[in-house]
Amino acid sequence: MQPGQDNPSCCAVILAGGLNTRMDGRNKAFLEVGGQTILARLIATLQPIFPQILLVTRQPEHYEDVPLRVVQDLYSARSSLTGIHAGLKHADTEHALIIPCDAPFLQPQLIRLLLGEIDANTDAVVPRIKGYYEPLCAIYSKRCLAPITSQLHRGQYKITRFFDLIRLKIVSEEKIQQVDPKMLSFLNVNTPEALKTILDMYPES
Repeated sequence: MQPGQDNPSCCAVILAGGLNTRMDGRNKAFLEVGGQTILARLIATLQPIFPQILLVTRQPEHYEDVPLRVVQDLYSARSSLTGIHAGLKHADTEHALIIPCDAPFLQPQLIRLLLGEIDANTDAVVPRIKGYYEPLCAIYSKRCLAPITSQLHRGQYKITRFFDLIRLKIVSEEKIQQVDPKMLSFLNVNTPEALKTILDMYPES
């Protein structure tokens, strides 16, 4: 299999549509960790695995120099669910790994674990840690578009609300710890305090 073709039926979608209010307006995608922006780190992690990477944003002018296909939300409401919808709608593949733009330590082994759980009888592959879903580090198929669209029309934006309507495969914490023992993939830089903690913990990462 060629580089970037771990699973040709799945692309990667980076969500970069937030207001960054908790980061005092600083764009999280361009924060630096270990001498690289978080977005550059994500691209380096994703490119060897996926045939296509999309970036969903409401401010495409901020990403003109980014070597990715940039797409916009199709719904006016600002939420992660509208980002998932846009990513699936624009994807050229049947499945999409959805990830946020503020996860500097996304692990390739975790990605490949999720990819390995895709099958014809599953609409979404979602990690669950300490009893909680991780819907922004998960794989969705285009079959999820119908329930997501219906939910958006009703003005309901909680991602997990449509999970009861699809064939969901949960990836257990035990499985995740086998490939990502420190759960680094789920560390998000969403506040100045979180950024400081990550820089203190992983100054050379």
